[in-house]
Formats: sequence, structure tokens, C-alpha cells
Amino acid sequence: MDMAGGGRNGRDWRNTLVLVPAFNEEESLPGLLQEIRESLPGAGVAVVDDGSQDRTAAVARAGGATVLRLPCNMGVGPALQAGMRWAVEEEYELVLRVDADGQHIPAEAEKLREALEREGTDLAIGTRFVDGGEYRGSWGRRAVLKALAVFLSAICRKRTDDPTSGFWLMTRDLAECFLLHYPSDYPEPEAVALLRRQGFDFTEVPTRFRTRKAGDSSRGPWKTVNFAAKVFLALFVDRLRTVDKRGSAAEIRRRRKRREAGGRGKGA
Repeated sequence: MDMAGGGRNGRDWRNTLVLVPAFNEEESLPGLLQEIRESLPGAGVAVVDDGSQDRTAAVARAGGATVLRLPCNMGVGPALQAGMRWAVEEEYELVLRVDADGQHIPAEAEKLREALEREGTDLAIGTRFVDGGEYRGSWGRRAVLKALAVFLSAICRKRTDDPTSGFWLMTRDLAECFLLHYPSDYPEPEAVALLRRQGFDFTEVPTRFRTRKAGDSSRGPWKTVNFAAKVFLALFVDRLRTVDKRGSAAEIRRRRKRREAGGRGKGA
């Protein structure tokens, strides 16, 4: 895949869809969409309106984004899966997830892309735990995330330091895998476990994060502990499921090779 071009830092982002799941984010979206346009010139942008009750959809359209509306609030997992389906149908080669609350910095996607090229993986994850970042979590939340990271690293047989980060850059092959199965309740850690079982690989990249631009986190100390317990259980149950060969890395890459004979994706 040729990723060279004429954008910022010599990049061409036209083969990338920036996927923004959003629920009642009318205040945060204008600034975020402007940042995306400035930092990732040429990239497509799709905002998945997850049953918002405010002007999220209207604000997204005014900002030049494609809007995919879900009929009700279905959660981040189904919203992401809807966006990935759009990306695959529109033949984008890369999918960048950016949360609508402003914590993810679009310009940091350059680091994810460099890592994807360098490591040859199908997923680059931006990790929050880096010197100089603005992310500040309580000691309790950090302890819970550390325990979850140790457990997920063990079952994936690969180290991960930030299992709940949603700042992802993935290939089209991995997006196709997630069209068959994508976790709905605890998507980030479960999805990492799933992709490893399906034969894909990931890499983590230290990136800067910000505090959210609008709204407050709904996850207090006890909710964080409850969340972690449920994630541990979900990851354990996931190990009991059989692997779907249709979504394996080998099968998807075979299909891609057959598809390449008939044409290429965006940005080719």
C-alpha cells in the first residue's frame, strides 16, 4: 500500500476514514472536526450518531462529515461496527477511530500510522500513559487498568499497557474481521483478545491525550471496579468460544488477493 502523498508531513490521508462514534456530543464536535480537517487533510470523516437527543447529527453535517444514524442508543460497539461497515463498503484502506469527547488528538494519528508501517501489524493503539500527556487518572483507576493489562497480556501472549484505549488505527483487513464479530459491552479489551485469536497483531504507541472537552466521565471509583470485574469475566468467557475461520487473518487476506485483481481501494 502506497501511503505517500502531498498532505501534512508528506502524508496522503485520502485512503483513511476517520470514524467518530458520538452520543450527545454537539458541544465537542465542531472543534474536533476542524482539528481533523487541519491535521489529516483528505481523510474521509464519518460520525456515527448513536441515538443522540441533541444536535449531534446536524453539527456533524455542518462540519462536513458523513453522518450514520443509529435508530436508538445502542452503545459504542454497534456504533463502531456500523462505521467499519461503511469504511469497507467505501473501500477505505485504513480506519482511524477518534472519540468525540476531544480526548484523542487527531495530529497524533501520524504516530499510529508510522507504527503501522514500521511494524507491519493490522492495528496501532495509542496509549495514554506517556510523559508529557494531559491524561490524569486516579490511582485507583490506574491500578485497575494495570491489573486488566496484565491479564489481557497473558491471554494474548503479547504485552499491552493500555487495554481500554480507543485511539485506534486499523487496516481494512481487520475492519472486515470486525464486521463478523465485534464486542458490544467492553469493546476495546475484548476486541484486542479477539483479533489475536483470529491471527491479527497489534502494536501500542505512546501518544498524547487530553482531558475531555465537554461533559464528565460517568465512571467513578466503584463503577471502575465493577467495570473491570465484568471485563475479566467477558474475557474469560471469550476464551471458550470457537474461532470463526471466515474472519481469520489468513482467510481475509486470501479474499483481498482475489479482490485486487478487480480493482483497488481509495488512495491506491
